[in-house]
Amino acid sequence: MKNAEDSRHLAPTLARSLGLFDCTTIVMGSMIGSGIFIVAAEIARELKSPGLFLLSWVISGGMTVAAAITYGELAAMMPKAGGQYVYLREAFGPLFGFLYGWTLFLVIQTGTIAAVAVAFGKFLGVYFPWISNRNYLLDWGRLSVLGHSVGLTFSTQQLVAILALLGLGVTNVFGVRTGARLQNLFTTLKVAALLGLVIIGWWWADRHAGARPVAENFWSGAHWNVSTFTLLSVALVGPLFSSDAWNNVTFTGEEIINPRRDLPLALFLGTTVVCAIYFFCNWVYLRVLPFSSIQHAPDDRVATAAMEAMLGGKGADLMAAAIVISTFGCINGMTLAGARVYYAMARDGLFFERVGSVVPKYRTPAVSLMVQAVWASLLTLTGTYNDLLDYVIFAVMLFYILTILGLFRLRRTRPDAPRPYRAWGYPIVPALYIIFALFIEWALLTHKAGRSVAGLGIVAIGVPVYYGWRRRAAQRSAAR
Repeated sequence: MKNAEDSRHLAPTLARSLGLFDCTTIVMGSMIGSGIFIVAAEIARELKSPGLFLLSWVISGGMTVAAAITYGELAAMMPKAGGQYVYLREAFGPLFGFLYGWTLFLVIQTGTIAAVAVAFGKFLGVYFPWISNRNYLLDWGRLSVLGHSVGLTFSTQQLVAILALLGLGVTNVFGVRTGARLQNLFTTLKVAALLGLVIIGWWWADRHAGARPVAENFWSGAHWNVSTFTLLSVALVGPLFSSDAWNNVTFTGEEIINPRRDLPLALFLGTTVVCAIYFFCNWVYLRVLPFSSIQHAPDDRVATAAMEAMLGGKGADLMAAAIVISTFGCINGMTLAGARVYYAMARDGLFFERVGSVVPKYRTPAVSLMVQAVWASLLTLTGTYNDLLDYVIFAVMLFYILTILGLFRLRRTRPDAPRPYRAWGYPIVPALYIIFALFIEWALLTHKAGRSVAGLGIVAIGVPVYYGWRRRAAQRSAAR
């Protein structure tokens, strides 16, 4: 009779079928969602200076690329399903890996997917007015939960969001190549849309008398002191999380044909291109719109306001189409990648056992994909996913810091481990990232203390859950 280890060894595994282009589109497609089209308004209101506004995008871009090239060493060293979960587990032990995976499933990945799915429905409603957050299919009033007012409603916008989540969850069951092809298509379209915004903006600004010189009052409102740097650090939340999810490609390490080369390269190429495009998009906003119009754009839709200024009503329609494409592609990329983390956790006995199974025919973690889709769908019903994301911002940055610290630790504890790629600029670049990130954490603690502590609370709840899973896994193993 085969023992449990033999059975696990003979079980179907994930298929290696992703190339460099696939990996790069996962990086870029997961980064580009709805944030770049709307967060500029909040950043402009917080910083009150065109110079600081652009500086926030420069700093966030530099930090994102620095983190990506650092992660490249870990990705090439451990090309496993789960990515960052595995890096934390190997550097600091299974508890740290579990806490990351727990928070990722509970809020970070699923909450982001839910928020992007609702944005998809919102902008699709521009073309189909029936899709609206005010068009209720069910309306049972409101309920107060822990001081938060939760609507007992179900709108057509939520219906479309859930259909997108479940539909893409099912689509990705039919092979990683199916999800990758979809990702390649939508990432190409959304990058083309952003480049179109930049090209049209530069063309318009060069030929239109109403274009605004960016240098005019560039540093107005900026005071070079600790208060300004603290304010800038808090405002970095917007651009950093518009650039977030670049690490999702590491979750697919076990399905990449040549991970030791392609993972580091995709991380660098993807983050560099997207951060550059983001900077030039915001440069265009400043050329096309008065700074006050960026600060007070209707519904914070800065990109739409810019396109309307350049092309009139057609510009707004084009931007709505661009956001529909962008959000749909972002949902797909994050759906494909995120499921691999819960799959890896289940294989370690730290999540529901069936989540660690693979469909033999398609060699995909179907149960993990659907569990993720269902939980994200439930978050769309609560209407509180954006609040949850605000709460975990501090925790997300903390996991980035811990992972990069893990690189230092693994260099010391495993000096002879194979490292096909070594982090560029080590130890200076990763150390600078940690210093900047710690300053941002300090700024968040001092300016958004309640939400930061609440985010840590979500992580902390994972500690007893971890020991519960360990106990459950031990009992199951003894029973066999």
